[in-house]
Amino acid sequence: MLLLLLVYMTEVFMIPVMKEKSMTSQTLREARTYEEAAAKMIRNEERPAFHLSAFTGWMNDPNGFSYYNGMYHMFYQYHPYDAIWGPMHWGHAVSRDMLHWEFLPAAIAPDEFYDMNGCFSGSAVTLPDGRQLLMYTGVQKQRMPGGAADIQTQCLAVGDGLNYEKYEQNPVLDAKDIPEGCSINDFRDPKIWQEKDGTFRCVVGNRPADGSGQILLYRSEDAFNWKFEKVLIANHNRFGKMWECPDFFELDGKYVLLTSPQDMLPEGFEYHNGNGTLCLIGDCDTQNYDFKPEHDQAIDYGIDFYAPQTVLMPDGRRVMIGWMQNWDTCSMRMPSQPWFGQMSLPREISIENGRLYQRPLREMEELRTERAAFSGVRVGENAIELEGVHGRCVDLELKIRAVNAEDLYHKFIMRFAQDERFHTQLSFRPHESVLKIDRKFSGSRRAIIHQRRCKVNSSSGELNLRIILDRFSAEIFINDGEQVMTATLYTPQNADRISFVCDGEAEIDVVKYSLQM
Repeated sequence: MLLLLLVYMTEVFMIPVMKEKSMTSQTLREARTYEEAAAKMIRNEERPAFHLSAFTGWMNDPNGFSYYNGMYHMFYQYHPYDAIWGPMHWGHAVSRDMLHWEFLPAAIAPDEFYDMNGCFSGSAVTLPDGRQLLMYTGVQKQRMPGGAADIQTQCLAVGDGLNYEKYEQNPVLDAKDIPEGCSINDFRDPKIWQEKDGTFRCVVGNRPADGSGQILLYRSEDAFNWKFEKVLIANHNRFGKMWECPDFFELDGKYVLLTSPQDMLPEGFEYHNGNGTLCLIGDCDTQNYDFKPEHDQAIDYGIDFYAPQTVLMPDGRRVMIGWMQNWDTCSMRMPSQPWFGQMSLPREISIENGRLYQRPLREMEELRTERAAFSGVRVGENAIELEGVHGRCVDLELKIRAVNAEDLYHKFIMRFAQDERFHTQLSFRPHESVLKIDRKFSGSRRAIIHQRRCKVNSSSGELNLRIILDRFSAEIFINDGEQVMTATLYTPQNADRISFVCDGEAEIDVVKYSLQM
């Protein structure tokens, strides 16, 4: 009777049935066995305290950031066997608050012909029957005139939040599903969502004939059978080249496209990272999906941030997490480090004054302990340290202002992760309204990117900052989230002093909390 019912549901309601497998593939079993053993060799204090890092080995883009069965799921690009990029698996972790993460076994591995060279970035959605669907880019190398090339297709896996089976009719999107003249070698990173009417859509990054980037829109009635709908937006060589890792959603009455373009050229103080981030904000007629951007900006103005993905929380907040790294700085790590790659803080995002604002997840405040507060502190040419203001897991609120608005100070400096040899610093020049982060003395032994500058809104030398430090990172939220600067640092943990100095004279208010898990 059960078999007859299954056949009836499949034929009448066209519900896709997954191929039966008695167990996970040998490739996935080997990855799970290896990661469990290797992760036991990593002590908790060798990891970030509250940023998600690789279980072991290599981590890059966030994948499948979703809320499923009462838990937040974060999958990620993953090479468990080494702390350098390699054949991509999907790592997996879950959390109830996006701050305390529990590692789960690797979710998928490159074990089919269509993904034999990697299971690349993608997303997740809950199906009407309660299962979780993963949509990802499968990569296989094929011989082409002049050498080998990646063939990229979109694939599915379905599971219960722990184990996933690949769809027997993979790939569900391939060369026949892209516009004529577009590249099958640059066709990746699907972001899927369900519409209010029950249908599904996804956006995929692609490269058209002009070598630029574009975002393709697809539609499905059941999340398994997909049809090309339109080019949602084309780059026309305005912002870099290939557009990776798109995310498209409605927020505060506007529509937002997040993407990570490759090979960007700077425009003033925007887009300095080459492989950087782009936020487009505008209106969209969802009857025809006619997206008209009105504003563009970088998502993060620091050094290390890429490929962000968002999730809608049950209470309506939209939260974004990105890979807290830069492709051009991947040599900045300790040679013996058994893991590489970490995610940013979860950031609540909103649209205000036509801009994307980002603020730390409000639940961060529940981690605060050991408050130290100072008001009206004068800072001059002699560096000062304040009692209780130190540490490497710190949430610090800093307000800077001029003592005399008619005689502005020239440069204000805050140093952190500091001892006699090492430090990273923020410096603010009020005459230019420029904030700079500089980590050249943080302990790096490589000639990589160490500085970034950001043009900020400031009047008469006033600036509000919130600086969140973890063991291996700094995230600076400027003017209540109007801009953010992010940087990783691998300074020895005993360098934990914080100091302030000024060319001229400034006045500061400081509230510092230690952060404990």
